[in-house]
Amino acid sequence: MTVRIGSGLDVHPFSSEPRPLLLAGHEVSATDGLAGHSDADVLAHAVTDALLGALALGDLGSFFGVDTPELAGADSMTLLASALAAVSDRGWRVGNVDATVVAQQPRLADHLPAVRAALAAGLLVEDDAVSVKATTTDRLGAIGRVEGIACWATVLVVER
Repeated sequence: MTVRIGSGLDVHPFSSEPRPLLLAGHEVSATDGLAGHSDADVLAHAVTDALLGALALGDLGSFFGVDTPELAGADSMTLLASALAAVSDRGWRVGNVDATVVAQQPRLADHLPAVRAALAAGLLVEDDAVSVKATTTDRLGAIGRVEGIACWATVLVVER
């Protein structure tokens, strides 16, 4: 069995305008969202970068185009689905995902089961192939000052 691994990192500042905070398309907050050209879903973006990276297909910006006007406000789970299709078209499937969302606020623990399920569904894998964890920076740095949220993701892909 041939496998490849990709990693991804995404960071977004909080928006000055009310907008939903989305993680893997799951709404965590209706008003405390992140600023970004798309819907600013840091988890979906980090996983998309990891997925693309596993097959050396670039990153979110190079694959879709940075600040492409037609992608303004785009659903990041739709972008993830497009990247997943590109991976599948090349004969690969997701083996597993491990992601860590770093946020001082809001508290994410109660949302993690739904976020995990949403990400698994988006990747067309069982829930037990997806791990989504949350941590804080203990009030250190920009994230600790509640200026934004970051996410790291690792994806293993398996040749079909």
